[in-house]
Amino acid sequence: MSMFKWEVVDPAPGQAVMPEQRLPWGKTIGLGAQHVVAMFGATFVFPLVMGLDPNLAIMFSGLCTILFLLIVNNKVPSYLGTSASFVASVAAIRALDEGNDSSYVTGAILVGGLVLAAIGVLIHFAGGGIIHRILPPAVTGAVVMLIGFNLAPVVAGIYWPQDQWIALATATFMVAAAVMLPGFWSRIAVFLALIFGYLLSFLADIVFGPITSVLGGATEATEHDRVSWAGVKAADWIGLPSGDLADGVSVVHGPSFSLTAILLVLPGVIALVAENTGHVKAVAEMTGKDLDPYMGRAIGADGVATAFASAFGGSPTTTYAENIGVMGATRVYSTAAYYVAAFVAILLGLCPKFGAVVNATPGGVLGGITVVLYGMIGLVGAKIWVENHVDFGNPVNMVGLAAGLIAGIGGVTLTFGDDFELGGIALGTILVIAYFHMVKGRGGPGDQASVTRNLSHPDYDGGVDDAASGGSHKR
Repeated sequence: MSMFKWEVVDPAPGQAVMPEQRLPWGKTIGLGAQHVVAMFGATFVFPLVMGLDPNLAIMFSGLCTILFLLIVNNKVPSYLGTSASFVASVAAIRALDEGNDSSYVTGAILVGGLVLAAIGVLIHFAGGGIIHRILPPAVTGAVVMLIGFNLAPVVAGIYWPQDQWIALATATFMVAAAVMLPGFWSRIAVFLALIFGYLLSFLADIVFGPITSVLGGATEATEHDRVSWAGVKAADWIGLPSGDLADGVSVVHGPSFSLTAILLVLPGVIALVAENTGHVKAVAEMTGKDLDPYMGRAIGADGVATAFASAFGGSPTTTYAENIGVMGATRVYSTAAYYVAAFVAILLGLCPKFGAVVNATPGGVLGGITVVLYGMIGLVGAKIWVENHVDFGNPVNMVGLAAGLIAGIGGVTLTFGDDFELGGIALGTILVIAYFHMVKGRGGPGDQASVTRNLSHPDYDGGVDDAASGGSHKR
């Protein structure tokens, strides 16, 4: 059967529709629109906080979704939205010096995409076991955690101060929406929070007037409206993404390369391997199909898509949990719906006025959304630990990961000569991997409890004076 020929079915409500099947085109288009809404909020928010163009990001999300589906032979339904895994790395690159502009950001991400593609090829031919040996759950969880928590200063220093009360209201709404709203609505909490914060900022301008605060990228406080649509009025309805980014680089631009920037981005590749692996496993569980043979293809496809988008100034991509939520709610896994979603996204990307509306999102709104999203990224690392039963009574996990986490989250640096510095996420990831494998398998089972106990309770006397011996201590 041709890859683009789906078996047309119209099952009873609740009955599954497989990837190789599709509903009648009317219903398929409706489902495709749901997938666009589900990925919409995060796909636009992350380019904004990385200083890249959201219109270009949405257009390439559609193009990259099609590329992904072709590489996996339509066997793994997925939408590729903007990845959060590189956000912290991009913030670190932009903090280096004025010379590391957006072209160095996209150049580093392009290299990261190529590395991810190479890992996908390796997994396809060697099997997934090799990755699990190099990056076991203890290591993967630690890297994902330090990526998320490394973003805390971005929220605190850039977005939140622009309008703290709008930020607080937006964060409160997003938390409530994600947990309390039913089904599909909870899956689009980011999108709903974006709309809520936007409208609240607009009303605040009417009721309270302009606000005085330091805008992102500025150094001094100025009086300004929370919502400014000057750029929206000037934008065309139809056209290719164009213009300049905040640092003067053209929206569509070629990459530049810096070793320091590349090293800052590479830890995000580990997070993308974990994300894509989890996505394939989740889809396999929902559909009841064995998708392990497509694991390498899926990871490699995401890498190729990320490199492709970055080559033109676009944002990095990843498979989206939001769209898994749509599949889980509808039990429709048809890849035809994802092609529809991709074409809708491409059309939205060709509407500059639409992108200008997103670019006008107030900083306070981004502060409220990112304070939740970044925390969630960090906690995904803890989730990986819990789901894989990582034992922190074992000093290999406790001590082997500790230094890397603090170095990565705290911004510890190593300086080599006058021109090269290794720090933050890059240094933290290196220490996590190096120290974990340095001690892995070294300590015997009998040593583990005592080592951990000595670190956490140095006054413990080895049980000489414990309760079993008539003393006061308890184990």
